[in-house]
Amino acid sequence: MQKVTKVFYISLAISVLFIIWGLVPPEVSPNWNLDHVTTLIQGFLVTRFGWFYLLVTTAFLIFAIFLIVSKYGNIVLGKDGDKPEYNYLTWFGMLFSAGMGIGLVFWGAAEPIHHFHTSPYDTATEAEAARVAMQYSFFHWGFHPWAVFATIALALAYFQFRKEEPGLISSTLKPLFGDKMNGGLGTFINVIAVFATVFGVATSLGLGAQQIGSGLEFITGNIPNTIGIQMIIIAIVTVLYMTSALTGLNKGIKILSTSNVVIAILLMLFLLFTGPTNFIMNFFTTTLGRYVSYLPEMSFRMAPFNEENASWLQSWTIFYWAWWIAWAPFVGMFIARVSKGRTVREFVTGVLLVPTLFGALWFSVFGGSAIHLEVNQAVDIAGIIKESGTEAALFSVLDNFPLSGIMAALAILLISSFFITSADSATFVLGMQTTNGDLNPAMKVKVVWGLVQSGTAAVLLWQGGLSALQTASIIAAFPFAIIMIMMVISIFKAFREEAKVYSLKRKKRE
Repeated sequence: MQKVTKVFYISLAISVLFIIWGLVPPEVSPNWNLDHVTTLIQGFLVTRFGWFYLLVTTAFLIFAIFLIVSKYGNIVLGKDGDKPEYNYLTWFGMLFSAGMGIGLVFWGAAEPIHHFHTSPYDTATEAEAARVAMQYSFFHWGFHPWAVFATIALALAYFQFRKEEPGLISSTLKPLFGDKMNGGLGTFINVIAVFATVFGVATSLGLGAQQIGSGLEFITGNIPNTIGIQMIIIAIVTVLYMTSALTGLNKGIKILSTSNVVIAILLMLFLLFTGPTNFIMNFFTTTLGRYVSYLPEMSFRMAPFNEENASWLQSWTIFYWAWWIAWAPFVGMFIARVSKGRTVREFVTGVLLVPTLFGALWFSVFGGSAIHLEVNQAVDIAGIIKESGTEAALFSVLDNFPLSGIMAALAILLISSFFITSADSATFVLGMQTTNGDLNPAMKVKVVWGLVQSGTAAVLLWQGGLSALQTASIIAAFPFAIIMIMMVISIFKAFREEAKVYSLKRKKRE
């Protein structure tokens, strides 16, 4: 592993120490176990700096919209004349696979039902509660998170492919700090990015294993969703995604990403047309209008005069904003890697609009079906979630429609495929981050990070420490949000310099 940097060894050491810390039973040291400490820190950040997460995430959305309409929109993320490496279908598939794929499947039915029963604010009627529930599901998975991903991905793609800098977070700050990014400060920034990536992805792998186990229990009826089964699932999927990772970006991830989109669309269309089609499409259309109309208000809502509503916002909206920022290094770096050759306008428009619209339709189909079952058919989806866990929401909905067994099997295949591509993408991204931005990191490096991810997910799932892992990852979002603010300033500085050079060239030609 000749190309590895200090970031690799520091990040690996931190990862191992956190895993060991997470394995220490709470009774050994109740006040110093991982879950307790990270919960205290996260609680402090959310309650004292919730406004900061809200403002900064909204600022990234405003920044993204500005780039679409600005004179900088024609800048190519690459050299002039470079063409996109992937067609639109493959590109969008990679966005979903690295971004929110497994999350959409996990929360598609569960989140709207949760908001339906526990609304972000008082609602007068059941219908109003349903509309608000779907509106906030759109909000949490819509423009704001994709603006976060677009911001960091744009910076990485621009500096890597147009300025020929290494594909590292630290490289995007060179217009502000110069050669300091090649020293200790740059190493510190890159370690934060790796930390957030490792633990964010490991948490998702654990959640994915839980949902696959729930699906197997639903289909077979005699394979219980136990920790042992989840360990076996992680082991099998590890072999699959390591095989995919070792085949390279243009084979494994590309094929799986395209397959993900096809399977997801088939599953969604099946439920749409076998379910309450008119209700779902009316719900989608109405909620889309409400989402756009109320977007400014939701973007700045903090509820300072209502403790209960403020608590809801901290538990959901602020939590999500921190979570997306924590995921930004991973998702952003992967999106950047597959976006060479696109213009700034094309890139930002695609990353913002297409995933947001698809996610909105997804929540309308699965969440809308769940709400319809509760309101019109007295099916207690919320009760099933309370009894069997959030991972059972999807299968409890599918159970009420034709060919439920086949659809559940398709859902398991989709979850597994998203599971594989997320982990696959993460090994690639972690390899890049720890080998000075190498676009083709060594096999040994990818294997190490693949095993670290799976090992982290497995041991903490075994110990019940996934929530602590997730919280630890989100804590990293606070310093990284500050880094992202500096990235925006750095992009503006670089774009202005480029505009000046272009203007001088045009004057000379005239």
